[in-house]
Amino acid sequence: MTTTNPSPAMSGKIPYTTSDFATSPFVAFYEVTRACDLVCKHCRACAQPLSHPHELTNSQSRTLIDQFASFPKPPTLVFTGGDPMKRPDIFDLVWHATSQGLTTAMTPSATPLVNKEAIKRLKDAGISRLAVSLDGSDALTHDMFRGVSGSFDRTMDILSHAEDVGLTTQINTTITRRNFNQINDIAELIAKKHIVLWSVFFLVPVGRGLAEQRIRPHQYEEAFEMLWNQSQKQQYAIKTTEAHHYRRFALQRLGIDPGTNGSDLASHGSRVANQPIKDRIQRAPLGVNDGKGCMFVSHTGAVYPSGFMPISAGKYPRQSIVDVYQNSEIFKALRNPDQLEGKCGHCEYRSICGGSRARAFCVTRNPLAAEPDCVYIPAALRTESLC
Repeated sequence: MTTTNPSPAMSGKIPYTTSDFATSPFVAFYEVTRACDLVCKHCRACAQPLSHPHELTNSQSRTLIDQFASFPKPPTLVFTGGDPMKRPDIFDLVWHATSQGLTTAMTPSATPLVNKEAIKRLKDAGISRLAVSLDGSDALTHDMFRGVSGSFDRTMDILSHAEDVGLTTQINTTITRRNFNQINDIAELIAKKHIVLWSVFFLVPVGRGLAEQRIRPHQYEEAFEMLWNQSQKQQYAIKTTEAHHYRRFALQRLGIDPGTNGSDLASHGSRVANQPIKDRIQRAPLGVNDGKGCMFVSHTGAVYPSGFMPISAGKYPRQSIVDVYQNSEIFKALRNPDQLEGKCGHCEYRSICGGSRARAFCVTRNPLAAEPDCVYIPAALRTESLC
């Protein structure tokens, strides 16, 4: 319910823990293409109809996948885009990843490319989960958000087809001012769709998202209240993405005092999370954040802490992605909560929250700055104000 990213761990593998942050990402995103037939208003990638001329080749992509598999604890590999279904070799890449022992997921766009036959081929190639977007409780809201009429209905069809072939699904929803008042309605709608996870994204002003209106800081607390209430009654799990302060909200609701050492909260992770998901997906441990248990490789091989933080830390194939994750200065800084600045640096929840590093960077140009959309005042600062 409060983790940053859903990531599978194959059955029988040693579970990923916070002690692995320094050596292995929990989840890795590979943007196989920027090509996409939708025109989503919040698109991180500013996706285009055609592939980039310098997109990684099939051979380069397969070698990249081999590097993902070579981490001390191989991450879940999420094929994303653009629309990964625009890659003609996507089924081959999925098969190659699963043959290397990686658990894989995909975030396809809701277009005619994702028909029942294609979903069956993805499942046969080894995909563990499809994540599809739903940004409104009705077709009008969702289709306006996605920029293509009929997108809502196609999303519903994908969920039905995936259920028919036995492939688990999750819903991704990006919250902005245009759909903030539909949070509860969306929660009730997707309760009928047999999903395993609702991943609620909170807008980061990057790409086309610069033109979208993110909600105000106090509205996060209202959204968290709604999500918390829904988590108490829905069968699917709920988590937030780029709203790491929901972890603080949930721990407060559970009455867990972080004291002065947020790392001590790791043992409470199962209490903060909603019910476990009954498939190959392992819930992330508390603390995953941009560059901290998370990495992103672009369609041309640029390596970033996440898809929402456009700070290039290296370039594949010139550099090993394992070396970039473990040793680049930006990744190491993002993994150290004691380097956080402003009120995040004083916060007793900094080890398990830390704020959205991507939003801090996109708003202030400083990836270590305080989360700009959090209203919480750390206990240390409240104490100082009384002196």
